[in-house]
Amino acid sequence: MSDYSYIIYNVENQTATITINREEVYNALNADAKYEIVKAIRTANKDKDVRSIILTAKGKAFCTGQDLNDRSVQAGEKPVDLGNTLETEWNPLVQTIRESKKIVIGAINGVSAGAGLSVALACDYIVATPGIRFISGFSKLGLAPDAGSSFTFTRALGQKRTLDFFLFNEPLSSEDLVEAGLINLVSEELLEKANEISSKINAMAPNCVELIKKNIQLAAESTFKESINNEIYAQRFLGNSEDYKEGLTAFFEKRAPNFKGK
Repeated sequence: MSDYSYIIYNVENQTATITINREEVYNALNADAKYEIVKAIRTANKDKDVRSIILTAKGKAFCTGQDLNDRSVQAGEKPVDLGNTLETEWNPLVQTIRESKKIVIGAINGVSAGAGLSVALACDYIVATPGIRFISGFSKLGLAPDAGSSFTFTRALGQKRTLDFFLFNEPLSSEDLVEAGLINLVSEELLEKANEISSKINAMAPNCVELIKKNIQLAAESTFKESINNEIYAQRFLGNSEDYKEGLTAFFEKRAPNFKGK
């Protein structure tokens, strides 16, 4: 029996695939669904047989944000503390994706809205089917963007375009986000392409992949001097690894390397 009620977790060919399985509510997430995704990512990170992760969903939507039927966000006699929902549910989910030591490939199969934007764009490598709509929706509920979306969109689109997006809720398409550098590519064969990318990552040295991801994240939020110091640490660490020796040997022997994460 599965340990999960709201997602499907599967490992094959060194890739863990996490599929959000709440089609009936367009993959909106309640508290338990968020916790299950976090648990699955942590499980994949601990599994030595897993080298990359794919996050996707069933049905017409990828994630439409908060399940408004969840009691934790419903206003009753007392005002609801949505800040607590962010601190205990959404932010830990987004941070878990960002902090995963293994690359998380977002296979965005359908509309992403609200905090679902943050979940989609927290992924490291993002493939989306053509014409998918990415919608804010916060201002329609009298709310502001959250779960890191203010930071992510402002860095990519600039202040003016981001203000327009979050105020007036005009959707952006997959193609718009590729142009803005927020997603990597658009493909009709979504899962096939995601698995093709994961296979390439799985053949790489795991420690190398982890530090490339980490240093790019740090570079986006730090100075040039801080960035080159991070690179020194990474290169010193990787240069002493067995995988580096294997990479050199394979280069001179003109064959594909066999990296083992050591």
